[in-house]
Amino acid sequence: MKTISFQLNGKNQEIQVDPEEPLLYILRDEFELSGAKFGCGLQQCSACMVLVDDQAVPTCLSPCETFQGKNIETIEGLKQGNKLHPVQEAFVEEQAAQCGYCLNGMLISAVSLLRSNNNPSEEEIKEALNSIICRCGTHSRFIKAVKKVSSSNI
Repeated sequence: MKTISFQLNGKNQEIQVDPEEPLLYILRDEFELSGAKFGCGLQQCSACMVLVDDQAVPTCLSPCETFQGKNIETIEGLKQGNKLHPVQEAFVEEQAAQCGYCLNGMLISAVSLLRSNNNPSEEEIKEALNSIICRCGTHSRFIKAVKKVSSSNI
């Protein structure tokens, strides 16, 4: 067991864990944050994504010790109070979500993109969302939603 410290959704956290345990399990089991999902278990589908220092990072295989001292933000941490994050609002308005399998990865990747480039081209949006497996095939709605909030301060 090892003590791991990081910031999670704006709060300093310290937890005693097996340092090799994937962060996804720590988030779900220890912090009861269920937004990041176990999908493929191979870091290929993006269902397990979280923001780590504003970068979209898969967590299903990544040992929690690699997140020591990092700023981690989950889908639950995106909203402020009772107000949805602008990207979440745009996804709702564009009816982008269908089954929900890819929703976490799409949101996290979109927020990461917009924090680094608040006015991405359609090609940049497609590139940022390309690795996320969407079983329903609604990529065009996700792209439209990201375009809708681009140029705002995310």
